[in-house]
Amino acid sequence: MNFKAVNEYFKFTKQQRTGLFLLFVIIIVLQLLYFFLDFSEPEKKFAEEPQWLSLQTEIDNAKLEKNNEKNKVYTFNPNFISDYKGYKLGMSVQEIDRLLAFRKENKYVNSAEEFQKVTQISDSLLKVLSPQFKFPDWTQQKKNDFKTEKKEYVPKVFSAKAKIALLDINQAAQEDLIKVYGVGETLSARILRQKEILGGFVSMEQLKDVWGLSPEVIVELNSHFKVVIPSNFKKISINDASLKELSQFPYFKYSLAKQIVTYRSMNGNFNNIEDLSKIKGFPVEKAKIISLYLEF
Repeated sequence: MNFKAVNEYFKFTKQQRTGLFLLFVIIIVLQLLYFFLDFSEPEKKFAEEPQWLSLQTEIDNAKLEKNNEKNKVYTFNPNFISDYKGYKLGMSVQEIDRLLAFRKENKYVNSAEEFQKVTQISDSLLKVLSPQFKFPDWTQQKKNDFKTEKKEYVPKVFSAKAKIALLDINQAAQEDLIKVYGVGETLSARILRQKEILGGFVSMEQLKDVWGLSPEVIVELNSHFKVVIPSNFKKISINDASLKELSQFPYFKYSLAKQIVTYRSMNGNFNNIEDLSKIKGFPVEKAKIISLYLEF
């Protein structure tokens, strides 16, 4: 190897050697400064910091309460369990169908035992679900009434000779409705709202369409109220009403109203409710009530 050729690259002048020396000194000094000096930013102090720290306990307690709320069990009325709700509760499709079929007959379960009898759920599932059940207060009162002796209940029964003056439900105020056993502010408001939507009741059977009214409460309402159709009751002229007017009628959906107009234009006027009930989708089970709102 030719060392003489290599040595040519390491020949420096006096100024170059001085420059290299100073460069090495600077590098070493910077390294020492890096290792021995603290270049991190000083921690900032806030005047409010003690106050924040004092509130930490309250913040922790609030978080704990929030977590407890997530685990809180909310009660519900099992009569109104939907398919999705039943699935979430662990019920099978057959058990849910049995409950829905029972409810379609306008029947209600008033205890956990009745719920199991209708749905046929297992004892283990009933044990899990029953603490979450909440039935109306009047059902519990009814149970207590059955437990009392017959002599204690006799004074509450109206004698055969006693006459009860029935009020017109279309003229009844909320105060009148609340007097009925089993009807509170919520149910009375729903009854009045339904009357407003319909433009007035034409039959006491329409109370079955009010959500939350049990058959027992409907019986109580029938013993205190009756329907009186006023002489100026405005009916819908089925042969002249427009599509908009028919679709606004609570018992007609838009699709049914459209079919009525189409049928009327192609086949002529309707003569009676029987002609109208021939249209596909017409709620035949409510034909008698609907006919009282129509004019042929």
